[in-house]
Amino acid sequence: MNVLAKPADLEAAAPAGAFVEEVKSVQHYTDRLFRFRMTRPASFRFRSGEFVMIGLMIDGKPLYRAYSIASPAWDEELEFFSIKVPDGPLTSHLQKIQPGDAVLMKKKPTGTLVNDALIPGKRVYMFSTGTGIAPFASLIRDPDTYEKFDQVILTHTCREVSELKYGEDLVQETINDPLIGEFAKDKLVHYTSVTREDFPRQGRITDLIKSGKLFEDLGVPPLDPAVDRGMICGSMDMLKDTKALLEEAGLTEGANNKPAEFVVERAFVG
Repeated sequence: MNVLAKPADLEAAAPAGAFVEEVKSVQHYTDRLFRFRMTRPASFRFRSGEFVMIGLMIDGKPLYRAYSIASPAWDEELEFFSIKVPDGPLTSHLQKIQPGDAVLMKKKPTGTLVNDALIPGKRVYMFSTGTGIAPFASLIRDPDTYEKFDQVILTHTCREVSELKYGEDLVQETINDPLIGEFAKDKLVHYTSVTREDFPRQGRITDLIKSGKLFEDLGVPPLDPAVDRGMICGSMDMLKDTKALLEEAGLTEGANNKPAEFVVERAFVG
């Protein structure tokens, strides 16, 4: 069944409350991961770190899933980083998109992984696993992040070394970016680990926090609610375990209406 269509095919039949956007580029990293960029509606506003519902028309009906917007709020296009699930209701089709294809996007972004939900601090940890790096791809390319924190530590844990590639490219692009590079090169730290292959840093991020290796490697003190802030995005288990460690260290969970020392994203893709 071919569910992919061109924007012109869907314009007349676009579901209420949705934009019809055009895919501009697609890059496949592994047999499980890919990113794509698409047009951004002129009226669409979001805060770096938020997510939005994107989808395709399947069996004549729109099917949506929550995706973090990986591009920063100032970008003229929208970027997304996705897993490929062979039998996933949406991703089994989405992974086949090509430039020129249409993607549906609901009009209202939301989310807790935004700078506004954290109180000021010295350093911010962005803890991510797999495609959980996506909201941080947005935040590390936003000047506001560097205005708010002296140090921005992006951790990315994957099963295999090849799955780190998106993050490695992203950090390099950010440091070389004419707009963001001057902030990022002095403040951004990229800390990677792998769980299923040989790599200089092995293990789940929670184990590296617990053992103290994370802080030893970075040359910083352990988590301190007076100066440290955290953002967490990854698998269900990772969210729960990392949140528990931050609370153990004395940090309090925040929200848009009540900023505090750390925030958690609970939107998932399938």
